[in-house]
Order: sequence, then structure tokens, then C-alpha cells
Amino acid sequence: MNEYFLLPLASLPFPNINPILIQIGPLAVHWYGVGYIVGILFAWWYAKRLAANARLWPNGVLPMKPEDLDDFIVWAAIGVVLGGRTGYVLFYDLARYIAHPLDIFAVWQGGMSFHGGLLGVILAMTLFSIKRGIRTWSLFDVVAAGVPVGLGLVRVANFINSELWGRPTDVLWAFEFPNGGPFARHPSQLYEALLEGVVLFLVLRILTHSRLKLKTPRFVGGAFICGYGLSRIFVEFFREPDQQLGYLLGTNWLTMGMILSTPMVLAGIWAMLTAKPVAQPQPA
Repeated sequence: MNEYFLLPLASLPFPNINPILIQIGPLAVHWYGVGYIVGILFAWWYAKRLAANARLWPNGVLPMKPEDLDDFIVWAAIGVVLGGRTGYVLFYDLARYIAHPLDIFAVWQGGMSFHGGLLGVILAMTLFSIKRGIRTWSLFDVVAAGVPVGLGLVRVANFINSELWGRPTDVLWAFEFPNGGPFARHPSQLYEALLEGVVLFLVLRILTHSRLKLKTPRFVGGAFICGYGLSRIFVEFFREPDQQLGYLLGTNWLTMGMILSTPMVLAGIWAMLTAKPVAQPQPA
């Protein structure tokens, strides 16, 4: 901790944006919630466009009906919220919630895990695809292709909320966050917004439209999982670890985010390496 006091205090002025976008009486709409809602709606809209483009699919056969995705958005929202909250409770602050179990339902206090939300959505996709007779990996591919936009928006909301900030630094673009102590810190939320949001979306766009990888079920989904995992691991080197956890295994660098993201990278690589194009029909 002493080395922090050697860092210069000069930093960029933090943009004092109100975390509440709109408030009418007791009803408050937060940027964080807007990020989730807009992200889910964009992923739904984008998935419908992908699923309706016959050029992108094996043999020009559409993988699902538009109304399937209309119905799935409810399943996805439930999976994100329940999975994200459950993941945060189990992975990041279990001791607190064991001591105060009613706090589990206080979602307005914050606390969502991407890894838990991902597991929740995967479960929702699996159950929904079986129920509708849709190829599970194709549903995963079209949903995954639009998810980075929501990830980027939520990370920007984290920045506005002055939360999940980075480690102390002397880089020229550092910020002194209102609740981050008297230190210039990495804006790690913006790093994540750029990598998990903009870069990952563009990579998946190239795979779907230029490389036509939707014709190879689970490749796009694997690329999403691997890309997110790599981005998260990289940014964790600049992000302050969760206070209740700190660094793990006696190191000064290993974080829970890295541990949870490593299996994602491996699973994504497996999915891409084992993905096979759908066979073309043989002429009669």
C-alpha cells in the first residue's frame, strides 16, 4: 500500500455524471439498469436480423422463426438477472450473504456477476432450444453475436457509477474516482467497454458476415466466450480486485475474475476447434 503514496495525484477530472438518469418521485432509472435493458433489446434485435439472413446459414435454411426470438427475450432476461445475482453471491461475497441472507434480494444495491449471468443464459438457451426444437448451438451463436454491445454499455455505466475502478497508476489518462481514495487510477471500466464491447462485437461481426461462421455451429459462440475471457483476464491486470476478496493465493496479481475467465477461454477454444460445418445436401 505504501507504494501508492509515491504515485502522482495529477489525473483527468472525473466527469460527475449523475448515476440516476431520470427520477420521478421515488422511481429512479439508473444508467446501470438502462445499460442492461438496452443491451438485451439490442441482442434480441440483432439476433433476429442474423436469423432472418439466409445467406449466413447452411444451405440457406433459417435456423429458427422470428417469433422464437421474440419469446426467448423473456427467458434471456430471467437468466441474466437470476444467474448474474446468484453468481455474485456465490463467487464474490458469500460470507456476507450467509450472514445477511435478505440482502440477496436487494439487487438495487448492486452486485451482478457476468460469469453467473452467462451460465444463467446458457441454461435458458438450452431449455428453450429443446422446447422449440432449435439447434442449441445456433441459438447460442446468434445471441452471442450481439451481446458485446450490452457488455460495453454496462461497463460505461460502471464508470459513471464510479465502481469497479482500476489500480493506482501514473498514466496520462488516469482518473481520481470520487470513492477511490486519493489515487489516480486506471479507468479499467472503459478498457473493458472497449475490449468486451467494441472490439469483440467487431470480431464477431467479421466472423458472421465475412467468414460466414454461422454455417459452422458453435464457432461464433466459442469465439465470444474465448474473446470475453481473454479480454477480462487482460483487464484484470489493471483493475482493482474486489475489496472483500483481494488478490488470491498469496499473489499480488491473481484475481477471482481471472480464475473464472480461464475456463471460458479453454471452453471457447474447444468450441472453435471442434466446430464443424453443416453438411451440404447430396444431389438426388
